[in-house]
Amino acid sequence: MKKFAIAAASLFMLAGVAACGESAADKAAEKQADAIEATGEARADQLESQAATAPTAAEAGALNAQADQVEKNADRKADMVEQQGGNADGGMTTSNTPSTH
Repeated sequence: MKKFAIAAASLFMLAGVAACGESAADKAAEKQADAIEATGEARADQLESQAATAPTAAEAGALNAQADQVEKNADRKADMVEQQGGNADGGMTTSNTPSTH
């Protein structure tokens, strides 16, 4: 049990050291990605509001589909920005950046 506690504490400390290694480029990319996601979410919310007041079910469905696509595109773009930010530091933090696959 004592060995397990020591191993767990070691992993916790290593995780803390890895987090300290986050580069300025990675932090900036994360901020930019968050802004992209927020903008996409806001636009999707607008489209969903329009869908709620659409005169026909077909128009509502089209607006909701468009909202879903806007959100998906924003998430994809944000992931790419984070990936590029992780690669900008020579791969130091690449292991914690999302994959664009």
